[in-house]
Amino acid sequence: MLPDLTEDLIARRLRAAYDPQQPLSTDGYVTFALSLSDEPLQCAAVLMPLVWREGEWHLLYTRRTDQVESHKGQVSFPGGACDEGETEPEQTALREAEEEIGVRPEDVHLLGRLNDVVTITRYRVTPVVGRIPWPYPFRPAPLEVKRIFTIPLSWLARRENWEEITPLIDGRPREGVVVRYHPYDGEVLWGASARMTQNFLRAVGLLKR
Repeated sequence: MLPDLTEDLIARRLRAAYDPQQPLSTDGYVTFALSLSDEPLQCAAVLMPLVWREGEWHLLYTRRTDQVESHKGQVSFPGGACDEGETEPEQTALREAEEEIGVRPEDVHLLGRLNDVVTITRYRVTPVVGRIPWPYPFRPAPLEVKRIFTIPLSWLARRENWEEITPLIDGRPREGVVVRYHPYDGEVLWGASARMTQNFLRAVGLLKR
């Protein structure tokens, strides 16, 4: 457990770590995909919901259905592409969270942002961190969300719970490791969502930079 990591301390550490001038967060698969095209990246945002559950902090995730357009069946945070007229990532993240899991914007206490992450589908994603009440009357969108679950920060921060994979593309190793967690409650966290998770853990001081 992490009893000294208060909500106020999390917010202060997120503010201190946020630097939009830093290089975009990528991995080996993303770097290779970006090399194949010079099309501009699309705007997106996710909400990283933080909950206090069973005496410790958890992050909340969803498992996508097999009916969504991309990342079928994968573990992710609620989020998606920016709509026209949305000028701040918080607007996108809150709208998507309400659409996907039924969390009302007024129930989210925003704590800060993380630096942008690039996905293999060519989105530039801003992760927005916010605390939500627990328990909560979630309303998952049936065509998008198969399951809602949480993972303790204490588990996510333990080194024995993940591995770093060197991507092999066309039989050749590529630069930039991919983080893949071991299964937790039957769910496998990896790729961009795992990168966002570890960027958050570093920002709040639970992983070394």
